[in-house]
Amino acid sequence: MANEKNDMPNEKEEKLRQYLAGLGRVLIAYSGGVDSTYLMAVAKEVLADGARAVLVKGAMQAERERSEALDLAERLDFPLTVLEVDVLSVAEFTANPPDRCYHCKKEIFGRILALARQQSSPPVLDGTNFSDQTDFRPGRRALSELGVLSPLQEVGLTKAEIRALSRRRDLPTWNKPAMACLATRIPYGDPIEDQVLRTVERAEEILVRHGFGECRVRVHGDLARIEIPPGRFAGLLGEYQSVTVALQDLGFRFVTLDLMGLRSGSLNPPGGLA
Repeated sequence: MANEKNDMPNEKEEKLRQYLAGLGRVLIAYSGGVDSTYLMAVAKEVLADGARAVLVKGAMQAERERSEALDLAERLDFPLTVLEVDVLSVAEFTANPPDRCYHCKKEIFGRILALARQQSSPPVLDGTNFSDQTDFRPGRRALSELGVLSPLQEVGLTKAEIRALSRRRDLPTWNKPAMACLATRIPYGDPIEDQVLRTVERAEEILVRHGFGECRVRVHGDLARIEIPPGRFAGLLGEYQSVTVALQDLGFRFVTLDLMGLRSGSLNPPGGLA
């Protein structure tokens, strides 16, 4: 029974290889995260030059994450196109409704599909995995409407399995913390502005420099709400003075630690959208 369970990720990866082989050519939305890096690595192995990646450059990303993604693509020899997308020009996105992600994904993947048409229209793939089905992710509706394929989800690969398979392949992303759009730090209804996004980016960089690689800084007006894993609380409290001063220098009046710890979607509406 245990052996059967251990074989499941391998069987799913084989299904993924067959899925990709059936497509022949693909354009993969790549971010440098766990899922898209694994997907691109397998696609390159199966399709060789038939697999290409596209990295979107936009205000919703931290510069450090984008730089790391570019460096990793070079190390892994991924054929990569960088596509600049101005999501701040999308009024439905900057108004920051609960389905904000839908409007963002629709703009981004609309642009990626336009790029694909310039490359003889290979299928466009993203890194959505099977575990994502339990999250509040209105962006999935945009992917479905646009015909974007999510092979990791199709073959049933979970986040934990993708990490395990990535580790087996010696991909440096196997234990990389989850990434999230900077707009997720802003409560729904508060407008999304570049200045606020850059403040969030700088605040989280401060925490990273203090050794807190897994962190979120949620913005509530002039209050910064820090989320880190509960096991790191003592470490942060030991450095509270320097962290507080640094964040106050960014314009925050209050700097707080969320005792519920780091969690995905802490600003999501209860029960998702009606």
